[in-house]
Amino acid sequence: MSLTHNKGILMSELKGGKAAEQFLYINRDGDQPVYTQLAESLRQQILAGSYRPGERLPSENMLVEMYKVSPMTVRRAINLLASLGIVTTARGSGTFVKEVELGSAAFYLQDVKELFGDDATTIVKLLEARFQLADERVARKLCIREGERAIFIRRLLVIDGEPAFYHRGYLVNDPNRPVIEAELEVTDLKGLFQGSGSSLIKHGDLYLESTMLDEDETQLLKLNPSAVGMLLEHIFYDFDDQPVSWGWFVCASTRLRLHTRVGIKQVDGMRDERAR
Repeated sequence: MSLTHNKGILMSELKGGKAAEQFLYINRDGDQPVYTQLAESLRQQILAGSYRPGERLPSENMLVEMYKVSPMTVRRAINLLASLGIVTTARGSGTFVKEVELGSAAFYLQDVKELFGDDATTIVKLLEARFQLADERVARKLCIREGERAIFIRRLLVIDGEPAFYHRGYLVNDPNRPVIEAELEVTDLKGLFQGSGSSLIKHGDLYLESTMLDEDETQLLKLNPSAVGMLLEHIFYDFDDQPVSWGWFVCASTRLRLHTRVGIKQVDGMRDERAR
């Protein structure tokens, strides 16, 4: 095994001094490509605070000298870090640690997904399923004619014996597909949240907002009158990019808690991009 400890750069020139020296080891006989090791070394220095958000990393020439690698290896390592959102590059200026951007934060419905994890404690009660003539709003959402028949469904999701989510939805009435099949496949709520939903759906749009719950909603969810809740609206599209269903969930505001993390995430070591 060949471990290269690079001493071409004085410790006084290396940001972080001797504390950063531990990151300068490259295993040239290992299974992991050198460029991923270099990227991991830089990432660990960033996580350790040697390079802070907005600060510039060593130049390409300096990294070549520090790690005794080729310029191509350095470029591949920097490209990998950039693809992970850890650094940004500016032509003629260098490579910089990416600053925290709240505007780029993405929230995931992980808490909702976990509510469906136990089959024994989650029940979906079908309250109503019938044909209904589409009003202006339903027709606009489903891209059908006003007055055309659609399928209306109301359901209550009960978790651990307590009502958790009240769902109302409209489906396009397709004569080629039975109503029961449409109800089970297109709006399989558990399947959609767990990633095993309908094969008919290509993509969807979700909208989250706070709402004042009406009398029907508070009674079904066993909440105080005029309670504030959360509303999750959804529109799902088929492979012709046509709407197949539109609806919304409502729940108590305490039921829907979103979480995300901004900045550099603490994760396991780098993987070779060829294995992705």
